[in-house]
Amino acid sequence: MKNTDLMNIHSIYGATEGEGTQIGSPQIFIRFQGCSVGCKNCDSRETWSFAPAQLMRLEDIHAKLAQWPKIKRASITGGDPLNPRLRDQTETLCHDLSQKNYWLNIEASGNVVDHKIFSMVNYISFDFKTPSTGVATRLENVSAVLKEYSSKVQIKSVIESKIDFEYVYNSYLTLDPQLQKDVTWVLTPAYNTGEELNAERIMQIYQWNMEIGGVFKVIVQQHKIIFGSKRLDV
Repeated sequence: MKNTDLMNIHSIYGATEGEGTQIGSPQIFIRFQGCSVGCKNCDSRETWSFAPAQLMRLEDIHAKLAQWPKIKRASITGGDPLNPRLRDQTETLCHDLSQKNYWLNIEASGNVVDHKIFSMVNYISFDFKTPSTGVATRLENVSAVLKEYSSKVQIKSVIESKIDFEYVYNSYLTLDPQLQKDVTWVLTPAYNTGEELNAERIMQIYQWNMEIGGVFKVIVQQHKIIFGSKRLDV
């Protein structure tokens, strides 16, 4: 792919990471347009369509990044930046930004392990989908990403119910014992669009995790507590 080619970008915005192990880190989010995963509880459905949003060249992206000259952390998200229709664009962008000394996170939906892109980035946020999402992730993908990138990957799962929690825990137990030992697996209490903060759900997940020995990290979505349903990328 040539650097002059257009990239289908939904939005670029500066914000503080609101979830997962990097929570609290100011960074720039580069959100691709297009996703075919179809999670039932997705809070960014407007990024699903592959119809062109902002068609941007690398120089256009650089001009946006220049608004935050002191921030050298970027999160590549979507949509689904690893979807086959976007994957080459994502590779070009990751290569370019890594050459410019950006610390890069890739938000991966969990349906593919892309070794070339994963080797370029500093951190991988890898989804393991739960029953409430209506989508399944192959556990083989979790094992593959952990075997190669355990020092720079978090597995993330949205938990809405005890069914979700037990599904994740039973999946965790099937991993190779060494992978169980090394994994950083984050449970994100569901905070669905239109909901108020469900403190009871959060406390239940805390308790369930304690009962199994605390093998997971339970991290609430900070940005939703602060901003509610307000979108930061519009």
